[in-house]
Amino acid sequence: MKQLINDSNTNTVIEVIDNLDALEVSKVKSQAGANREDGEDAFFVCDIGDVVHKHIKWKKIFPRIHPFYAIKCNPSEPVLRCMIAMGMGFDCASKAEIKQMLELNADPKKIIFANPCKQSSHIKFARDNGVTDLVFDNEIELFKIKKLFPDANLVLRIQTDDSASICRFSMKYGAHADSCEALVDTAKKLELNLIGVSFHVGSGCQDPTAFVKALQLARRVFDYGSSIGFDINLLDIGGGFPGTNDVQLPVEEIALIVNATLSDLFSVPQFENLKIIAEPGRYFAASAFTLATNVIAKRKVSRDRQTYEDETAAKDAILNAVLADRSDEPAFMYFLNDGLYGSFNCLFYDHAEVKPTLLKTAEKNALEFSSSVWGPTCDGLDRIIENCNLPELDIGDWIIWKDMGAYTVAAGSAFNGFKTSTIYFMISKDSLDRLNELCGNKKIPNLTFRVSELQEQDLTNQVVKTCHPDQSTYDLEFMFTN
Repeated sequence: MKQLINDSNTNTVIEVIDNLDALEVSKVKSQAGANREDGEDAFFVCDIGDVVHKHIKWKKIFPRIHPFYAIKCNPSEPVLRCMIAMGMGFDCASKAEIKQMLELNADPKKIIFANPCKQSSHIKFARDNGVTDLVFDNEIELFKIKKLFPDANLVLRIQTDDSASICRFSMKYGAHADSCEALVDTAKKLELNLIGVSFHVGSGCQDPTAFVKALQLARRVFDYGSSIGFDINLLDIGGGFPGTNDVQLPVEEIALIVNATLSDLFSVPQFENLKIIAEPGRYFAASAFTLATNVIAKRKVSRDRQTYEDETAAKDAILNAVLADRSDEPAFMYFLNDGLYGSFNCLFYDHAEVKPTLLKTAEKNALEFSSSVWGPTCDGLDRIIENCNLPELDIGDWIIWKDMGAYTVAAGSAFNGFKTSTIYFMISKDSLDRLNELCGNKKIPNLTFRVSELQEQDLTNQVVKTCHPDQSTYDLEFMFTN
């Protein structure tokens, strides 16, 4: 058997399969671990192809806007490496995020330091490593930048009406409309280089007019800055773009509104040198990741309610576990090996709504019972779903969670000794072709694309594409199997 060239001990293998179905892959991966001691550990299946096709879609629906991926959403390195190769930019909020991207060979000119309130040492790190675009939203930050990085290219973040968004940021960041001109004046007096305006309408935006209002204010700042001598040529419209279709405001509708407003306020003839960027996170990451969790324990509890002197305590379902069951049907508590301190931190940080899918096929007309779903830690807050209807599950059953790429692995911890979930990176052959087209002759170091063992067809003589960091083209190797 001829061995594949492995260019680094840190190579990540991306499995290539003809027709990639995350649910089917999860089923096979879960079965493959049955004979291992830790074979029931939770894991992710990441479809790199989903990210590739999201990029193709973005270029189609936002032809004037360059995506600068918000890496805080999901910093998985194989995904970031593919994004770099496809020519995307990056929104970083700290020294660590900038350092990560530079170590992955991202172009510092394609990084925006988008945190308006930065630690001084982080500003120095950006300065010393060629990251020149810095965001600010207050006068004190301007004086700090003047002292530490006077040659920086500054972008003024303005406050928006994000009242219709699930996650709001304007309470923390953004210059109020009434203070924008004064901040522009201060930048001028300090002889700083103001090059752009940015905003963020909030994550999970439900009202497209939020973009319209923000763009109108941005145009006023552009006009005022130009009137006092600044050459403002960067517009950053932030994030707020959904990554799934089950939303009130699909990304296509946002695109229609944003594109029309840009044509009206920032027409190409008038702003021929204008660079427009955005900071999408969940748009690229959400639907690319599927999480598989295992039922590690269960409890049968009463559905009946008792009257407690403490009304707050009465709302806690776990108190019913010690009561006699006076109903005909029990309720169940299921404990999984991933929870709020791991991949489900999105429930706290991102106000996400998650939906369970059973990996095994339930019997036809199977009874469903009132159920709650919990994480593995000893913290009572570690509850994933308070109440849902499920057929009775057994220990060892698998529950699948789709659309788990946004704000999940990014903040997972090892609290109580429960490790974060393993990620299997996959791509379909068609998506790999699209990725190659988008990359051109660019290299993707430390990634090896290898035909998956899950491939149903005969793997003999399959072509495998491997990219090496010291070359600018893909090598063709052959994998021979017994």
